Amino acid sequence: MAQPVLQGRSILLAIGGGIAAYKSAELVRLIRKAGGDVRVILTRAGSQFVTPLTLAGLTGNKVQEDLFSLTDEVEMGHIELSRAADLVVVAPATADLMAKAANGLANDLASTALLATDKRILMAPAMNVRMWLHPATQRNLETLKRDGVRFVGPDAGEMACGEFGPGRMAEPATILEAIVEALAGPTVIPMPDWQAPAAAAITGPLSGRHVLITAGPTHEPIDPVRYIANRSSGKQGYALADAARALGARVTLVSGPVALPDPPGIAVIRVETARQMDEAVEQALPADLAIFAAAVADWRVEDEAGQKLKKDGNAIPPLRLTENPDILARIARHPTRRPPLVVGFAAETETVIAHATAKRLRKGCDIIVANDVSPASGVMGGDRNIVHVIDAAGVATLPDMAKAEVAAALMQRFAGRLRSGA
Repeated sequence: MAQPVLQGRSILLAIGGGIAAYKSAELVRLIRKAGGDVRVILTRAGSQFVTPLTLAGLTGNKVQEDLFSLTDEVEMGHIELSRAADLVVVAPATADLMAKAANGLANDLASTALLATDKRILMAPAMNVRMWLHPATQRNLETLKRDGVRFVGPDAGEMACGEFGPGRMAEPATILEAIVEALAGPTVIPMPDWQAPAAAAITGPLSGRHVLITAGPTHEPIDPVRYIANRSSGKQGYALADAARALGARVTLVSGPVALPDPPGIAVIRVETARQMDEAVEQALPADLAIFAAAVADWRVEDEAGQKLKKDGNAIPPLRLTENPDILARIARHPTRRPPLVVGFAAETETVIAHATAKRLRKGCDIIVANDVSPASGVMGGDRNIVHVIDAAGVATLPDMAKAEVAAALMQRFAGRLRSGA
């Protein structure tokens, strides 16, 4: 019989205050089932959602809550508690706990343990979408990543507050996988070089600007296992996000299903369908520049099947299609929060410039970036692109370049438009 994957490993679990704290009980159960030992630090806010008695019963260990418990300081001080484990996990990691850890604050047992530990830290963020996308949280996220903290999630979806977007804590099974992965490497954090300079903030022509970008395809379900999609890889949209970040922008990337890693320093919202992308874009506003590079499916199945459709003799199930939201047109004509510069993409297979010019007028955007995506071009899924930039003044064609070079050239052009206000 195979040995459990966490046999002999010790996890210190800090539970922050949020409705996702109820999932921590299931996470404890999974860690124990995998052979791991769990000790819990329960914050005061966390105790409003899950009780110490429940966690003590699941872990078989006393739940730690008070920084100044004299008995516990004799038996196991907070320094020892923070270093006895092989890994420190924070789930849910609230905006407050992330802020404390990023800024070295230590005013309760959880934040003190995070500051005192010499072991790797894994955080599973959970908070309202607005809190997650707030510049302060994103700054704290980048600081923690530079400090070596690992992250799992957050997922995008509907929240208890009724909003939709990133901020849902990753599921316990996903967090367990991240724990196993984190323990596969060194667990002790090397002491820093105290003479090393702090990482410099990126400055450039988009400093202080918020750039919103969509990328990739959307998947429109037919039934639980089939969907309507297209061949977009998301590479051009991701390259644009990197280019905007390199010019100093704060970037929000709303991505459909792609096989690309999250670019560093960028808030990524993962979605699947056009309706989810539409909602995520709305939640990410306001923005100074919105670039709609995603290849959003025009249609979806009107009646998605709840079970897998089966072959039934010669009967072919009818698929009634309905139109998806037109995200570009809606934002370009937004009555209150239209970005100063709205850019669309036109993926065409024939008469590229004529179709794209008509699309710009029809959608109401400032600029359309058009390209030929016919199979012979190799653009969809490839690493190179030839684009035509179309605005009210006419058409400018860029030469054949790598998608990263196309992105850099386009972003310089867009930054100039923002500066000039044209």
